[in-house]
Amino acid sequence: MTEPKNIIVGQVETKNVMTKSNGPLGGYAVNPYVGCPHACKYCYASFMKRFTGHTEDWGTFMDVKDWPAIKDPTKYAGQKVIIGTVTDGYNQLEEKYGRTRKILEELKDSGADILICTKSDLVLRDLDLLLEINKKCNLTVSWSINTLDENFREDMDDAVPIARRIEAMKTVYDAGIRTVCFISPVFPGITDIEAIIERTREQCDLVWLENLNLRGGFKKTIMDYIADKYPDLLPLYERIYTKKDRSYFEDLEKKAEDLARRYGCRFIDNETPYERVEKGHPTIVDYFYHEEVRGTANSGVRNKK
Repeated sequence: MTEPKNIIVGQVETKNVMTKSNGPLGGYAVNPYVGCPHACKYCYASFMKRFTGHTEDWGTFMDVKDWPAIKDPTKYAGQKVIIGTVTDGYNQLEEKYGRTRKILEELKDSGADILICTKSDLVLRDLDLLLEINKKCNLTVSWSINTLDENFREDMDDAVPIARRIEAMKTVYDAGIRTVCFISPVFPGITDIEAIIERTREQCDLVWLENLNLRGGFKKTIMDYIADKYPDLLPLYERIYTKKDRSYFEDLEKKAEDLARRYGCRFIDNETPYERVEKGHPTIVDYFYHEEVRGTANSGVRNKK
């Protein structure tokens, strides 16, 4: 794997790498790095710059964390532990620094419900360790895939190609570890959820759906991109992201439920069951509207106004 160029790498010490999470899944968030060289144009995690003191553009820096050893990993037994909420633990520099492998080794006997979120196939480097973890923990590996169009992917991020993500998912799935195809973020008029589900449904246990949220500094970046590359879609994006029209995603929810029926899958809202399912019939989970599921601890109940 080629190390990304022009990434400013620093070191940072932290007292505790385990942070209580108020994200949709609850539990603990683990981020072995600050920043991420994938440089996704839509990355919500860019807000982290408010707390880290970085002035560089998001995607151009990464701090390697160091933390005291976890003395009693069993304290996390039965707790959700999500690795990679505001970074990708398997970004290209993990190959050199190994922070994600370190935390996995510390948690391997914890009995925690461990979820790894990535856009990389570097996770295959640790397949031996993942198989060991899977004996004592509920382990899940999730890949973000929101397009099968490599040109669009290249416009959006510097992570590995989609085909490599899908092949890594298959390898992990075939090894007996629960996998997720995270269709996120869904770009209106661009992301084809049906094509992605059809392509991945025989190598994942869950499909998660999350809509594109535009806020902060990257809203203008994405809107300018749509105006330049997809001008016919600009009125749709203005309806959704300026006029707050939810009808597009409400219709897409119905389509996802219809696809679930067609493929013989369960369709559930804001809830992730820990199970392996019959091959080809992944559970499809609706995580649309992050503002309604944030802080609900994956309870199946939304924070509706």
